[in-house]
Amino acid sequence: MNPDDLKALLTNLKNDKLSVDDAMKHLKKLPYENLGFARVDHHRHIRQGFPEVIFCQGKSVEQIKQIIERILACNCNILATRAGAQIYEAVYELNDQAVYNEQAATITIEVNPQKKTKGHILIISAGTSDIPVAEEAQVTAEILGSRTKRLYDVGVAGIHRLLTQETKLIEARVIIVTAGMEGALASVVGGLVDKPIIAVPTSIGYGASLNGLAALFTMLNSCAAGIGVVNIDNGFGAACLAHRINILGEK
Repeated sequence: MNPDDLKALLTNLKNDKLSVDDAMKHLKKLPYENLGFARVDHHRHIRQGFPEVIFCQGKSVEQIKQIIERILACNCNILATRAGAQIYEAVYELNDQAVYNEQAATITIEVNPQKKTKGHILIISAGTSDIPVAEEAQVTAEILGSRTKRLYDVGVAGIHRLLTQETKLIEARVIIVTAGMEGALASVVGGLVDKPIIAVPTSIGYGASLNGLAALFTMLNSCAAGIGVVNIDNGFGAACLAHRINILGEK
């Protein structure tokens, strides 16, 4: 139940348009709704500005459908991450507004379009193989309400590709950098701009990259200032942080 729905419910109750029993049926779902296998947090958008996000990995298709159905019943937007094509097909049957980004492995249903920010987040990938993580960040940031721009395949193996994009770096309010292998790109970008940078190590790389640990350690040890680091492959988490920084700039 979003704030407007709650206000309407209380107004109807006050004006005798709604019985106490009916009001209780609505209110009993607050602050969460227990489905047995999940407790759907209907107050999260009130506390944090966006409804609960469904992490699909490890959940059955039926569980995901039920959670989405309950969130939609409260007239809230949907973001599901780590979702495969089979899950998307099931969700599309539930709501034909569902949009699937195959690279990002995300499903979105936007029933309440967000007003977009004036400032934007620039999302950078070191290589083409890092794009799925970058796309998860892009989809997340957009549905949260941030404008985004992409700058892909500009890693340190051909650093001139990045250096010709100085205007894009300067114009961004926040920058997300996704990189695997040794993860050096975040440090390079950090030495060029005065923007907050969120580094996302990816699990891309040969054996000694240790499924993203090498990139994670490089980013944590960066000597460039103003870099924050999220977990391996966590494009979603990077976008949430970037969006919160971005909206501060709107004020």
